[in-house]
Amino acid sequence: MTVTKGNLPGQGENRFPEGAEPAAGRYPEVWGRVPPRHKNFTGRDEQIRALHAGLLNQVTAVVPQAQADPVVPHTLQGYGGVGKTLMAVEYAHRYRGEYDLVWWILADQPGLVHSALAHLAPHLGLPGPAVTGVEDAANGVLEALRKGEPYSRWLLVFDNADEPEELTDVIPQGPGHVLITTRNHRWAGVAETIPVNVFSERESVEFLSKRIPRGITAEEAVELSEALGHLPLALEQAGALQAETGMSTQEYLRLLAERTGLLLREGKPPEYPKPMTAAWQLSVEKLNENLPEAMELLRCCAFFGPEPIPRDLFFPVENGRVRPEMAELLADPIRLSKAIGQLGRYALIRLDGANRTLQVHRLVQALLREELDERTRQEIRLEVWSLLSAAAPANFTDAPAQTRYFELLSHMRPARVAESDLPEVRRFALDMLRFLYVSGNYETASRHARDLIEQWSAVSGTDDPFVLEAQAQYANRLRDLGRYVEAHDLNRAILPRMRRTLGHAHPETLSVLSGLGADYRARGDFWQAREHDEEVLRQHQEVFGPSHSATLLAMNNLALGYALTSDFAEARSRHERAYMMFKRSAPTGGSPTLLWFWTGLAQAVRLIGDYTEACDLGEDALAYGRGQLGMEDPRTLRAQVDLAIARRLSGQLDEALELGQDAHARCLSLHGINHPSTLAAAMCLANLWRMTGELAGALELAEDTDMRYTQAYGPDHPYKHGCTSNVALLYRLTGDPERSRAMNESALTALEARLGRNHHYTLAAATNLVGDLAALGEGKNATRLGRGTLRRYRSLLGEEHPSTLACAANLVLDLRGEQETEEAEELAERTFDGYLRTLGREHPFAGAMAQGRRLVADFDPPLL
Repeated sequence: MTVTKGNLPGQGENRFPEGAEPAAGRYPEVWGRVPPRHKNFTGRDEQIRALHAGLLNQVTAVVPQAQADPVVPHTLQGYGGVGKTLMAVEYAHRYRGEYDLVWWILADQPGLVHSALAHLAPHLGLPGPAVTGVEDAANGVLEALRKGEPYSRWLLVFDNADEPEELTDVIPQGPGHVLITTRNHRWAGVAETIPVNVFSERESVEFLSKRIPRGITAEEAVELSEALGHLPLALEQAGALQAETGMSTQEYLRLLAERTGLLLREGKPPEYPKPMTAAWQLSVEKLNENLPEAMELLRCCAFFGPEPIPRDLFFPVENGRVRPEMAELLADPIRLSKAIGQLGRYALIRLDGANRTLQVHRLVQALLREELDERTRQEIRLEVWSLLSAAAPANFTDAPAQTRYFELLSHMRPARVAESDLPEVRRFALDMLRFLYVSGNYETASRHARDLIEQWSAVSGTDDPFVLEAQAQYANRLRDLGRYVEAHDLNRAILPRMRRTLGHAHPETLSVLSGLGADYRARGDFWQAREHDEEVLRQHQEVFGPSHSATLLAMNNLALGYALTSDFAEARSRHERAYMMFKRSAPTGGSPTLLWFWTGLAQAVRLIGDYTEACDLGEDALAYGRGQLGMEDPRTLRAQVDLAIARRLSGQLDEALELGQDAHARCLSLHGINHPSTLAAAMCLANLWRMTGELAGALELAEDTDMRYTQAYGPDHPYKHGCTSNVALLYRLTGDPERSRAMNESALTALEARLGRNHHYTLAAATNLVGDLAALGEGKNATRLGRGTLRRYRSLLGEEHPSTLACAANLVLDLRGEQETEEAEELAERTFDGYLRTLGREHPFAGAMAQGRRLVADFDPPLL
């Protein structure tokens, strides 16, 4: 049990005063997932008081400071069944009056710790996992705990942790306390370890006297506790059996002796303590005599995970692979309730009435599985798989469905779901992958997809339809994670097999075909992607019809292709059509697809030059994302970055800067520094800093981002060259036009080779190169290049597109410098009138032209 504690900086008094047990009935504002207090808890007083004192003396800062001493955790460590968890439960209840928040986390599956943290988010006034996804919600919780907002007096309990490294990123610093229970001796290397041993004789006798209030003498309690090795879990099993059946202590001791001898002859593994095994088997034998169906329910529970099992999972399953005796029990709610109650009275399960769950100790689960032959084990696994798959909701977006999926997720690996070859179970596993995508949990989805592919391929071969579908989902998650080359290679590999196995018109085949278009875009092959997506849309319309969601997604993808090939009007038209048609039938709850369409439309409107309308659309899209998906959902952050760009271009610099800085910080936290979404947010922020005069910071960030774009997309991707032009612009503005010219010439040459001379990225680099030439005194070259660039802009985007007007305004300056006054003034009047008609007199671009300042063409890499 690890313990950390801290005071607010500068706070003179301790906020966790040491004292006696708080007044009865006083619970924290937030009391989450804490198991019920054990009514027969015994002893451990000295250790619990020492633990409390250690908490009070351990200091950390709300904001980490370099000079502060590092936190040294306190660890309570002991083997299974020794009572570590009960001590943590007792501590939480005994000192609950000193906390405003207490939250219990099952830590034996590290991948699910984030989920447990995420469910704390709504209690802190943050979007929960059903809104934001697990990773985002968990990160928000850790930040709130670190700040102590809204609660500074908090306690987190991580129960049954294993390796210290697995919890490094989820143990919050800050003003509260953290407790960790563990069996792993390695915590001694990172913490002051307090070993938790078996009961003393006095504690054992005291416990048995409470557990069996009538029918046991002090002498018998001593004899029984010695026979059970003073192991608390074994004592609990023995006490429950005697209290429930009225069995005498002497009879129990006789049976125990017989059972222990049998166990010694069988040579039980050392991880199953002999006293625990004997006590458990006696309880099982008696339960079999009195209520055999309860025993079948317990065996079923042994094949779930050790986390709480929702009570309502035990429900009749149509066409399920449930054993006849279990099917009969599930069909009789009265008998089922009786069986659950009996298991609780025998201390074989732990019931939580408030959360309607039941839970079996992992040691009891292991013993139950060990006693069964392989055929029975497989029968029960089939049963558990049926119960899990039958409990999965059909949708992934509404809050109750997402809560249920999170509950089922904790049992996926312990129940070995990936081993199943049953169609309904494999469908459930694929639905879990879809749910993880919808909730924004890309990394977890990727890990589970790899497991499924490995297991299913070994059993069914690589051409199995379920294997192919899992690979398709894995490819999509690789793309979401910015691993574009891997996604492309996988899609190309599975598409021929899908066509062969499923057919050309199968929905999964078409989905992979559509994914290849995204891969082409990610490679920078914009025209190939657009041509590909035209054909994909045609096929979708033939197979699904014009209004099916898959068809609309194909239309949206094609719209992205038009935007990337400079046809902004067609991009806007198709984005608008896809958005409006999908919105009419969008699912209830937060829809990532709807937000994706919405953001695409706002981006197309911005690219066409209508910045005010882009801001309006972007504000609505961002509000939807924050309200329905959460502030840190990847799709919401994309909308936020795009709105920051639109506001910058509309002249709302303060609002844009606030949005851009916040989005960049959140992307860093969510994705890391090298993810494409973080890079897009970084380039957006660099452009904002440039416009607000923070040139040094803008140059440093832009250079770093330019380098990382090479790693993310490759050295010859159009995005890389566009970012280089941004860096070049900053060098000119900071007084190095020679270096800027060299970089812009390089970017322009590369963009012409990759995209052609009449692409808006190429023309933007040319615009900036004109500025370099003018700064270096090469007026004739600047004028010549400016004229050619303006001609191409007019042909590509029209006379009054903001990019066309900016190029024209710059040409006015260069014509005046070359004394070509008549042409300059005619162009100036025509250009300024264009600004008045499109952006208005008060727009910063119109003001810059009126003041004779050169305009620039900056690059904002769109997300693919």
